[in-house]
Amino acid sequence: MLDHLDDAEWPGLFHALGSADDTPRHLTALLGDDLKAFTAAYSHLWSTTLRHEGKAWPATAPTALRVAELLDEPRPAPADPSLPDGLLAYLYAVGLAADLGDRAAEIRARVEDRASELRAWTDEYLAADPEGRSRMRQDGTGLGELVLDQAALACFDLAPTLLRRVLPHLASDRAMRRACAAAAAGSPARHPAASVQRPTISRQLTSMARSAECPYERATILIALGHLGGDTRSWLADPHKGVRTCAALAPGLAGDGAADRLLRELARSPGEFAESFGDMAPPLQLRFEPYLRRSREAG
Repeated sequence: MLDHLDDAEWPGLFHALGSADDTPRHLTALLGDDLKAFTAAYSHLWSTTLRHEGKAWPATAPTALRVAELLDEPRPAPADPSLPDGLLAYLYAVGLAADLGDRAAEIRARVEDRASELRAWTDEYLAADPEGRSRMRQDGTGLGELVLDQAALACFDLAPTLLRRVLPHLASDRAMRRACAAAAAGSPARHPAASVQRPTISRQLTSMARSAECPYERATILIALGHLGGDTRSWLADPHKGVRTCAALAPGLAGDGAADRLLRELARSPGEFAESFGDMAPPLQLRFEPYLRRSREAG
């Protein structure tokens, strides 16, 4: 039960509201039966430990590690079977912050060169009031931005662990769980440490997409598959409009005539795309990342 909760130096980390010394309490509340505390804790995850633009605070990586541990923790009755889905969605958002690609090495070098300055800046930031913290983020030294780059690097380094925690949920007996797990696995599977696993994960996602009866699940899996460089071409002819469009968003299909036609249709009627999923919102990834940029370019 959150065995490593005390391993992080929470008071020395910060999130959107300042010191992260309140985050362990919220994480523990996610396992409790106090509905008010649980609601506040879930809100804390999304509104406080993640930056609105899909990037990381220094508290994000240690929070994500504990969230990954929570995936398999039982909760007191009445258990909410959708909680792991929400936690996987959170890990998807962290994965976006972690997806640094070639920037990781350059950030690591800069962070190592200025480690003592970054620690001093962080200590001063934690001691400041909200107005002072706002000034510090715009002080012109570049240290604030580098501290946030350091936070993203911590997420990058955590990505292989997140992937290991997420992968078992691809075999869940719940369609929504499988869809959220597919989304959450996408970015961590792009980490260099996952290069050996990536073909196996792509094959698993392909198999899942072929057997998925729910269009939402199929579309979400296809976005993840495309993100990993998998082949989504055969789904351009799927009978469901939303699935066809999500298949067309694969970066590997950029410039493909059939895919571009689907994206031009999307640009003309985005509402029709959303409505194709009925009462469900469009796939998880489309709520976080500008996948629709290709639709504007194609239009």
